[in-house]
Amino acid sequence: MMNKAYVHGYQPHEHERLQAQAGTLVDLLHSDTFYPPGSVVLEAGCGVGAQTITLAQRSPDAQFTSIDISAVSVAEAKRRLETAGITNVQFQQADIFNLPFAPASFDHVFVCFVLEHLPQPVAALMLLKGLLKPGGTLTVIEGDHGSTYFHPDSDAAHRAIQCQVTLQQMAGGNALIGRQLYPLMVTAGLAMVHVTPRVVYVDASRPDLIDGFIRKTFTAMIAGIGHSAIEAGITTPNDFDAGIRDLYRTAETDGVFCYTFFKGVGQNTPT
Repeated sequence: MMNKAYVHGYQPHEHERLQAQAGTLVDLLHSDTFYPPGSVVLEAGCGVGAQTITLAQRSPDAQFTSIDISAVSVAEAKRRLETAGITNVQFQQADIFNLPFAPASFDHVFVCFVLEHLPQPVAALMLLKGLLKPGGTLTVIEGDHGSTYFHPDSDAAHRAIQCQVTLQQMAGGNALIGRQLYPLMVTAGLAMVHVTPRVVYVDASRPDLIDGFIRKTFTAMIAGIGHSAIEAGITTPNDFDAGIRDLYRTAETDGVFCYTFFKGVGQNTPT
């Protein structure tokens, strides 16, 4: 079963974009992601395994269970990890709102780029919190499209980004959820919640990020929703194409691009 709220779709080009994003952002998002030996960790919403590879490699002596609602994504994730020779992950197709695990089954839970697609993010967090052992942690990573700014500035580019925000809202999600992580996690009953911004700043001195983030991650993501945005009547082909051209323009030698992710960690404490 596919997740209809996932506005990016499940085509091969989206799989490639997710891999590019994960590889580009490893140090920014995961420099402090580590689980002790013997830990049992749930990755909820693993997609095609883009983050799973990093998690498993950084904590080789932890055991991961990675789940996703899409059978296609789970199969692709499993294939990728087998190719990489990673053996400390087991995969399972499952829905976050109907998980087949007993309470207090995991030492830690990891959720990345998932809440933005869910109509009920607090309910999801509460369900995941219930799977944690006392003292276990829940890590959440989300972006926030409202944090995007760039040079040269462009109204058309901002409108193209807004198309993604609007489409996600129409599907029941929230592309601006990054700024809400702290209150969402506290409302879900997590304790000792700590949220840190992870800023991607790109200029000509960072050619790896020019290609990996501006072109292959962010602009590829916005370009990928163009057909859906035009079909929904929230943009025109000419205006959307102009916005995408201007986003690519920020990757030139005088361009600057900035975007913020948010990483939150909370603890399950006994009541």
